[in-house]
Amino acid sequence: MNEQKSFIEEDEKGILYIVPTPIGNLEDITLRAIETLRTVDFIAAEDTRQTKKLLNHFDIHTPLVSYHEHNKQSRGEHIIASLLQGKHIALVSDAGTPTISDPGHELVVEALRAQCKVVPLPGANAAITALTASGLPTNHFYFYGFLSRHKKEKKKELEQLKHIKDTLIFYEAPHRLQETLTVMYHIFGNRQIAVARELTKKFEQFIRGTIEEVMHWAENHEVRGEFCLLVEGNHIHDEEPIWWNDLTIVEHVNYYIEAKQYTSKEAIKQVAKDRQLPKRDVYEAYHK
Repeated sequence: MNEQKSFIEEDEKGILYIVPTPIGNLEDITLRAIETLRTVDFIAAEDTRQTKKLLNHFDIHTPLVSYHEHNKQSRGEHIIASLLQGKHIALVSDAGTPTISDPGHELVVEALRAQCKVVPLPGANAAITALTASGLPTNHFYFYGFLSRHKKEKKKELEQLKHIKDTLIFYEAPHRLQETLTVMYHIFGNRQIAVARELTKKFEQFIRGTIEEVMHWAENHEVRGEFCLLVEGNHIHDEEPIWWNDLTIVEHVNYYIEAKQYTSKEAIKQVAKDRQLPKRDVYEAYHK
């Protein structure tokens, strides 16, 4: 057990500050973050070149060291040794909150193991920023971050997530967006989705609609910037009886045509919505 009183008890050891940095607009940084970056002994940054731009903007001259995925073991040992000597250190990533789909988790674990204080600052986070404007439920959500780069593994991950009832949040790189949307479409069905890009920047953009609609958007537009994907949760509850459970897809479509006087196109669309299946799959099953 470890009890930390962040601001009350003095300690000979240093403090590791987790400092969020802007995800786009530099003015989103907090006053406390600026003060912390100015007063620590040094800053551990994912990319020192990127962080240098931020420091220059706010006239901060604190020394920088790199801490990233490829040097985290050797540089982590140096940082922990500095903490034990009483140094105060700020950990930052390129943008947003360190340790959240960014380097830093291992460093936090090692600092706690060394019984050093780890003090988090509140600040920018792409997932929460996008969620608040998504139009999807915000009372419960499931943050996943980046899916696997490999299609086979990505499919497995999404299969494991498809029964979650809460809003799902993912990060994705622009060159993998189309593939990810396509895999989601086939595994999740045609759910509602909100896609956010270039958050807080001049060209901030939200695309809201069904997965199928956003797939078409991605096919017909130049895709740039880092993306945050917010996907509607699964609202089909296995434990609740559903009136169409015992119907085949063909019978389900015919019900709407015969009982509700739908056209075949309208019936197929409704069945796809009921079953959370891609419209294309329902169409193919009906017209076999």
